[in-house]
Amino acid sequence: MSKTDWKAEAKALKKKLKKKVATLTAQLEEAAETAKDRAEDLAEAAVAAVKKAAKPVSPLAPAAFPVLPVIKGAAFSAVGAGIKYQNRRDVMLVSLCPGTTVAGVFTRSSTRSGCVRDCQEKLAMKVPADAGAAIVVNSGNSNAFTGKIGDKAVAEVTGSAAAALGLPASRVFSSSTGVIGEPLPFEKITAVMPALVEGLTEEAIQSAAEAIMTTDTFPKGASAVIEGEGGPIHISGIAKGSGMIAPDMATMLVYIFTDAKISAANLQKMLSRNVDETFNSITVDSDTSTSDTLLLCATGQSAAAEVKATGPVAKAFEAALRSVMMDLAHQVVKDGEGATKFVEIRVTGAASAEDALRIGKSIADSPLVKTALAGQDPNWGRIVAAIGKSGAAADRDKLRITFGDLIVAEKGWRNPDYREEDGAAYFRRSELVIGVDLGMGRAKRSIWTCDLTSRYIEINADYRS
Repeated sequence: MSKTDWKAEAKALKKKLKKKVATLTAQLEEAAETAKDRAEDLAEAAVAAVKKAAKPVSPLAPAAFPVLPVIKGAAFSAVGAGIKYQNRRDVMLVSLCPGTTVAGVFTRSSTRSGCVRDCQEKLAMKVPADAGAAIVVNSGNSNAFTGKIGDKAVAEVTGSAAAALGLPASRVFSSSTGVIGEPLPFEKITAVMPALVEGLTEEAIQSAAEAIMTTDTFPKGASAVIEGEGGPIHISGIAKGSGMIAPDMATMLVYIFTDAKISAANLQKMLSRNVDETFNSITVDSDTSTSDTLLLCATGQSAAAEVKATGPVAKAFEAALRSVMMDLAHQVVKDGEGATKFVEIRVTGAASAEDALRIGKSIADSPLVKTALAGQDPNWGRIVAAIGKSGAAADRDKLRITFGDLIVAEKGWRNPDYREEDGAAYFRRSELVIGVDLGMGRAKRSIWTCDLTSRYIEINADYRS
């Protein structure tokens, strides 16, 4: 090989090697970039998973679950069945002693669940003499809009509890809460029934409250004690509710227990009288659930004499019952999905009770009002608009709007002494009262609601995943 040929070949090899190195370098850079992007995606997914798992507690939550008085004759148990959630309790059982009376109110939804229909039918039945009762509740699946398969699931769950506790099936009530339209894996509940029965104790009411939570960020409990004729009478209640909350009874699941001696008829009357101005006066998102249930159970184990339909003790008992119902209703709003504000819409001076309710709901359910609350913007014009669209009787020149003690508008226009910065300062509070006086009559009504934040969208966009 000549010197010239050798140099040419070396030059060609060098050029080829340089090109190969450039190609490999580009491939390595591309691989590194892909790996970086993948790592960033994994990191974002991990952060999102941690955030979802953490499920921050509502800033409006109470400091702790309250200490509830033991209700003699009512035993509670809760275990994990893995219906939807892992590593947490998702089924609870309540066993109620012989002689317990039961009352209830339920959703008026036309697509109510099989559990609701079953409870309604059982409450209408004749009660066997000295029969006990039981309640089974699961979270993670609402067993609603599931046809005859859903009805079978209700029968299997209640039948399993009845057999385990030695009760007639007509005295076992059930509730399910969670995703709509998916068959309930009832066999997971019947499989843990022996463990539920074995774990029954009068002190486990908090565990029961935790087991029925779905998007709730804290368990809800409330209580009251009154002095009856011959001894104290105790009331303890638990509830779940955070989203799909709108006034149409019960807008949640609620279970209230008392050791009072009281007939089922009187218990039902007291419950029905107080539901409209408590549970039917709250709204988070204007959506009524298919599974709303409130059961009120009286074991009759107090030493006090029977609570009659009238009299001082009856009056005190009903007032105490109402206070427990109101407390639980307010806790549901304070745990509204993504809520940062607890707001009372206080309507006075309405021409009728119906008008007061229409206006209260119109303001409380308005997305424009609720987002203004979230943004701490005292945009009172949105309240005016909500009043106008309600269909209730209203007169511009008689209307008065207040934020707490601040008079915002009256006599047909903005109050000259109202300052926007005062309204903005008030809206920075976590608890607000928006007053609307119509000047049309004497009817009044309060509706309790919360703000609408981006967190509400995050929770509900991600609910089934």
